[in-house]
Amino acid sequence: MNITGTIDRPLTHDPQKLAPMTSSASEPSGSATPAVTTIGANASRQNRTREMQLIPEALARAHMHQRQREAEAGRQAARLVAARRMQQRAERVSLRARRALAMAVMS
Repeated sequence: MNITGTIDRPLTHDPQKLAPMTSSASEPSGSATPAVTTIGANASRQNRTREMQLIPEALARAHMHQRQREAEAGRQAARLVAARRMQQRAERVSLRARRALAMAVMS
């Protein structure tokens, strides 16, 4: 089983041991961009900033926070609906009790 590293915990920090970057298949062979060499790949890897590497994680974290806020808003709305239902039920019970008391006093 081949274990690879993650952005947070790369398998190695040595650029010489990292796999070289290759040009994409969709790019024509005589394009304006030069062919990528191992030296260029190492230099570009070294020039990557930590912030750039953490962008996908930051996006995922922001998405999860948004989902949590939406879920909390949904729970709050459900609690409000339940509270209104209980209040209406209490009002009906109170009205029935009042009518029953009035009937008992009248008779």
